[in-house]
This record gives sequence, C-alpha cells and structure tokens, in this order.
Amino acid sequence: MPAEPDQEQLAWLALALTPGLGPKRILDAVQEIESPCRIFELPLTALEGLRFPAEAAQFVFDGKARAAAAAEWGRAREHGVSIVCFSSEAYPERLREIYDPPPVLWVMGDVSLLRRPAIAIVGTRHPSPYGSGVAEMLARDLAARRLLVISGMARGIDSCAHKGALAAHRPTLAVWGTGIDVVYPRENRKLAAEIVATGGTLVSELPMGTFPAPQNFPRRNRILSGLSVGVLVVEASENSGTRVTARCAAEQNRDLFAVPGNVTSKGSWTPNTLIKQGAKLVATWEDVWEEMPSQVRLELEAEAPAESKLETAASLLLDPALRPEEAMVLEVLRTDESLQMDGILELLETQLTSSEVFTALFELEMAGRVRCLPGKNYVRTL
Repeated sequence: MPAEPDQEQLAWLALALTPGLGPKRILDAVQEIESPCRIFELPLTALEGLRFPAEAAQFVFDGKARAAAAAEWGRAREHGVSIVCFSSEAYPERLREIYDPPPVLWVMGDVSLLRRPAIAIVGTRHPSPYGSGVAEMLARDLAARRLLVISGMARGIDSCAHKGALAAHRPTLAVWGTGIDVVYPRENRKLAAEIVATGGTLVSELPMGTFPAPQNFPRRNRILSGLSVGVLVVEASENSGTRVTARCAAEQNRDLFAVPGNVTSKGSWTPNTLIKQGAKLVATWEDVWEEMPSQVRLELEAEAPAESKLETAASLLLDPALRPEEAMVLEVLRTDESLQMDGILELLETQLTSSEVFTALFELEMAGRVRCLPGKNYVRTL
C-alpha cells in the first residue's frame, strides 16, 4: 500500500469513518455528487442536503473526517493492511451487487482472493462431532477443487471450514466482525496467522481497533454471502445467527445449500428447515459442485493441475492398509457420537488387550482417522 492515499481513497475512507453514516447512505451520497472527492469541497448546507445527520455533516465539514482517514491509512500501512475502496478495481464484483455493500474493506493478505469464485460455509459455534467432521471434510474437498472457502472464523463450524481448506493446502478467506487487528475469538490467533501465512485473506468492513460488539456480526454475515456464489449451512439451531446469513443469501440471490442432520438434534433445525424450503441437500462436494454456474466450474477446472483432477472425495470405507487391531478399533467408533475410552475397551475386551487398544488409538489419531475429545472421548473423522 502506498505511503499516502490518493484523494479518492481518502474520501471513501473519510466517509466510512464518519459517525452516523451507514453503507447505503454513503453510496447514495457518492452517486449524487458523482465523485467522492467532492465531499471535501461541499459547504455544510450541501452536506446536510445529502441527507447526512447534523453530527455527520459537521464532522466532515470541520475536516475531522479527513484527518481520521489520514490517521487510519497510516495505521493500516504500519500493520500491512490494504484498504480497498468501492471504486477500486480490486473491489469484488459480487459484493457490489448487494443492497448495501461496504464502501471500504480492510484486507490483510492476498487481495486478489476477493474476486475468486467462493463458497461460504457457516454454522453453529457449538457443533457436534458429526457437524465438525462434515464441515471440515466438505471444506477440504471443495477447496481441493479450487473453490475458495469463506467463513467468519468464529468458534465451531466456521473454524472447521477454514481448517478444512488449509488441510487441502489451499487459501481460505475469513470475514471478521471486528477490526482487522483484533482477533476474535482470541483462541483463533494461531488460525488467523496460519490463514495469512498460507496465502489466505482476512477481511473486515470495520476500522482498526474495533472490538467485538453483538451488532457487528449480523452485519458481517451479508458480506460472507455477498462474496460467495453460494452459502452452505452445516449445523445451526432455530435461533442461530446462521439464519441471518441464510436470509442474506436468499435476498442476494445466492445458491443455498444445507447438510441434513439428526431430527432429534437441535443443531439440525436450521439446515433441515432450509432443505424443506428448497435449499440443496448436501452430502458430498459433488452436490455443491454440480450446482455451480458452468462458467465457474470451467474456470476452476482449467486452473487445476492434471493430477488434482484424479482426486476423489473423502471416503468412510476402511483402509485395507490398516493393521487388524486398528481396523477393529475404527469399526466400533462413530462419526456422529463420541465413545469414551472405557466404552471402547468394553466393546473390544474379548478381542483385544487394553495395550493393543491404546496403541491402535494412538496410531489412528496420528493418522487423522480419529479425534480425541476432552475426557478421553474418541470420535471417528470423516
């Protein structure tokens, strides 16, 4: 990012930082005055004529908006953050289509990812082992086909989606509801660093230093769906914020996908309801891929190296290379429900010794076939 912004970038940033102005009001005002740079030349009455609240008009007229923009540009540059304005060539075309696109995006990482074909994978912050496994599996398989995986880096399904993409050695994009320099939740600091280090991108519409506030996350969800070709819901309860993202997807004319769940689980309410309302039922990556626009599929297939076209989807079948003890242990484990160590030993007590079970579990965990949850509970990965 250059040391100094040009006048147009400064104007967009000044408007974004002005208190009392939302995205729609800013875009309407710029359309009326034709160039955002003119905002610095207008008298107070003209600013009020743009339907700016009195406080916002005074903030711009007094030069405070311009000063705030210059200071924010300097902070962003110090942190290696790019500022992408609505009129920039780097601004994603899909996001321009929505009702209230953000006038400014703060971006850390590869800016070019903003314009790639993408799928948003979202869901509950408290997933079941089944939900976590499915989210990671689908993200991995879709990312392997060069489809950019987008999520919000929240706890639960969001984090699983990013990890799945990283497992496929592909970049992923996270849209935050905080300033780009404020990692939330804090335990995802390592994940955020890994996303950037592996060529991924972090995005926010909020100024640097903005801390988590409940009202910011529903607003963030419209960007998740706006950047994407479609939205995939894995697990979410009846009152989950994921419903906001699904509603945004419908309003923005995006494809909506959902993974069906156990009808007795509260986390299955939203995806099962969406399927009843017409969302595409998803069990494997092919279910998403076949719904992608032809132009998107051709573009992504042309990018993929020849060997990647031979990749197959994840399988639940036992690997014949497993040792007999490992195969027996894997056979008693499930993907949708964890099993405590004592339960595993009890099921296999007539076939394996405890030391053979411990060894097999260790080898399976190292191979990524099983996951150890708190309390020595084990679940089979997808």
